[in-house]
Amino acid sequence: MADYTFFTNPMSRGQIVRWALHEVGADYEQVLVDWQDKPAAFLAANPMGKVPTIVHHAPDGDRTVTEAAAICLYLAEMHPEAGLLPNDAETAAYLRWTFFAAGPIEQCITSRALRFEPSPEQEPMAGWGSFERSMKTLDGFLSTTTWVCGERFTMADVYVGSSVDWGLTFGILPPNESFVAYAERVQSREAYKAAKAIDHALIEEMKK
Repeated sequence: MADYTFFTNPMSRGQIVRWALHEVGADYEQVLVDWQDKPAAFLAANPMGKVPTIVHHAPDGDRTVTEAAAICLYLAEMHPEAGLLPNDAETAAYLRWTFFAAGPIEQCITSRALRFEPSPEQEPMAGWGSFERSMKTLDGFLSTTTWVCGERFTMADVYVGSSVDWGLTFGILPPNESFVAYAERVQSREAYKAAKAIDHALIEEMKK
């Protein structure tokens, strides 16, 4: 049995976790989830019926992890040999920007894509305030650094990088110089290329 069972669909946030799995060199078995016919084992692991979901077949028993950001950070913890964990000085940025991407950036991108952005009066109730404020904050940060933790790639870049990459690909994020340059660095990662090749091949197969 592989170390991980990876429930995914190539047309989903599962692409983020596949990249993370490849970055740490994890031994995994994929289970493709059909939206109309979700496997019983998948629903038992995650009653929400959401991908990505992983089940880690650890020596002390199975451990289920859901939510893409949580899975990424978990994989970095389980595979310290991959060198993707932060040191003490990097931990603040590592956590801050991973969860900024999982919170404000995820929410503002989704709200813009679905066209239900808050009015100025509603912004104080929204965790991201506004699309413009979130973009300005992210742009200000990425304009000052190579990777989330400085000059060294960490697992935070898998999640933040996926958010920026996806947003630019679908024309939701503005093509700011800092966003485009960061996405290009992300796309140069060998693990990124390997993971994307698998998902792109699966998507093409689904179209047949």
